[in-house]
Amino acid sequence: MKKTIILCGAAALLLACATNPFTGKKTMAFVPDSSLFTSSFQQYSEFIKENKVVTGTSDAQMVQKVGDKIRKASQQWLSANGYSNYLQDYKWEYKLVQDNAVNAWCMPGGKIVVYTGLMNVAKGEAGLATVMGHEVAHALANHGQQRMSASVLQQLGAVGVGVATNSSSDQTKQLAMMAYGAGSNVAGMMPFSRKHESEADKIGLILMAVAGYNPNEALSFWQRMSDKSGGSSTPELLSTHPSDQTRIANIKKLIPEAKAEAAKFGKKY
Repeated sequence: MKKTIILCGAAALLLACATNPFTGKKTMAFVPDSSLFTSSFQQYSEFIKENKVVTGTSDAQMVQKVGDKIRKASQQWLSANGYSNYLQDYKWEYKLVQDNAVNAWCMPGGKIVVYTGLMNVAKGEAGLATVMGHEVAHALANHGQQRMSASVLQQLGAVGVGVATNSSSDQTKQLAMMAYGAGSNVAGMMPFSRKHESEADKIGLILMAVAGYNPNEALSFWQRMSDKSGGSSTPELLSTHPSDQTRIANIKKLIPEAKAEAAKFGKKY
């Protein structure tokens, strides 16, 4: 009976897929945007209240300027490809937040934060566009939604392991669950996350190019990021991100495609 319930549940979940316009792929969408965006906007509002937002500075103005250009580029690309209503529920917002972390993020629905620690590495609009394009790409490709959906599948798999080892000893159950947890992370969740990073690099390059920034600048930015971190010390297999070397090599290959897409909008580099 339990096995039947699990199999039926898995079949139902696998039917909950949607095609993403940026990747052209069927993606898991177990959590609807209506729920995801509402939660995202609430969390963003709380974060902004609890942190120091920088306003009135040249860096703050740059974040607004680049963010708006990336937003317009996103809408241009989507409209040109038959998805003019894709962003209708987005509520764009760009904030520069006082924090030494060299980081930025975009929540589902277009809520963006750039930390002040990133600005010295960005070194201007093109570097900032590289990061903001990348982070916006995560939202546009529904990566947050997919990670939540993948987590549901991972939990479902754990239930399956529990059922399969139900008659075993407690020690066997514990070992089986530990093996499943480690295996599903290394063979499933981490490669899934690395794939998202590579997809965001590709989409982000296109967005920055359509927005008017030379995608060649992305190479300089990621090299500065690599220099800042001293190179990744975590083996790529055990990381949620590609290694610096892998990312830079991939971006070199993707730049011609980004330039070709931008040329359709009258931008030539």
